[in-house]
Amino acid sequence: MDVVVVGGGPAGRALARACAARGLATTLVDPNPERPWRATYAAWVDELPAGAPIAVATSRARAVAVGEHLIPRGYAVLDNEGLRRLPDDVRVVAGRVVDRTDVTATLADGRVLRGRVVDATGAAGGRAAQTAVGVVVPKVRAAPFVGDDEALIMDWRKPPEATTGDPTFLYAIPVSADAVLVEETSLARRPGLPLPELRLRLHSRLAAHGIPVPADEERVRIPLDGRARDGAFGAAAGLVHPATGYSVAVSLRRAPVVADAIAAGRPVARSASERAVHALRLRGLAALLALPPDEVPEFFHEFFQLSGRLQHDYLGGHDDLRGTVRAMLRLFGSAPWRMRARMAFPVHSATSAGTTG
Repeated sequence: MDVVVVGGGPAGRALARACAARGLATTLVDPNPERPWRATYAAWVDELPAGAPIAVATSRARAVAVGEHLIPRGYAVLDNEGLRRLPDDVRVVAGRVVDRTDVTATLADGRVLRGRVVDATGAAGGRAAQTAVGVVVPKVRAAPFVGDDEALIMDWRKPPEATTGDPTFLYAIPVSADAVLVEETSLARRPGLPLPELRLRLHSRLAAHGIPVPADEERVRIPLDGRARDGAFGAAAGLVHPATGYSVAVSLRRAPVVADAIAAGRPVARSASERAVHALRLRGLAALLALPPDEVPEFFHEFFQLSGRLQHDYLGGHDDLRGTVRAMLRLFGSAPWRMRARMAFPVHSATSAGTTG
């Protein structure tokens, strides 16, 4: 084998496809490669590469913070089967890697796979996490939350029931022509907000509109400040946006670049600009965690008043240092003075984005 990709999630499979397309003999190893994916992966349409597998897309999005913000930007839910699909020439191995070097991956059963080893096993470590609980309801039932041809990115209005002061928001996106995922999300917390609290809040929102709660639910936990690992790809390489939890779109875009590096015998490593952008975004996460609960919606009110270009610069562009700095400076300059102090000198007595403890 030329390449051994460890990890069969969206990032690992994207890299395996890209390597195979360059004629590299590619193996993908995962403990359970046939296990169904229960997660819903979504992204801004303009951040996806050409040919990305889209299940459903909207032409606009909406956010509710202090006020309502309409975002003229397409939002897409990705097709999991398309993300999973691999060409026939990618060898898939079911197994757990217990040891690896740059050129060998040793499985728990003693087998040794040889080739250029790339870690795509996802984010690990860190203390901050995004957590969420969601259910899929009929589109007609979701009408109180989200309209036709739109995605509700976040609604910070408080749920009818809660047992803590942690801020959470409602996220509602169409997953098919007649179904909508409705999700209660804690954007960032140290440690992640427990799922029972999110479930309570989501169920109370549904009950307020007479919406029955489906039996199946989606549970989410995304590490936000995990350590980026050398020679890795995807979330394992620090491609998770620390202030949003997004990583799939950038992994899909970057897979061909990394495959080219592997084919040329170059190291799989982040550039200086990628490292700098990630460090700045971790600083943004720290500022977000330092905000009191009532200031979190105000923070996003300020953010969504930025120009579309600046929003795009901060939410995307994993290696766009100039754009990231420009967006952060503009947000800092537009924020109220009390918020500027917290953004400039974040204090980590809080456990969550906006929890004063």
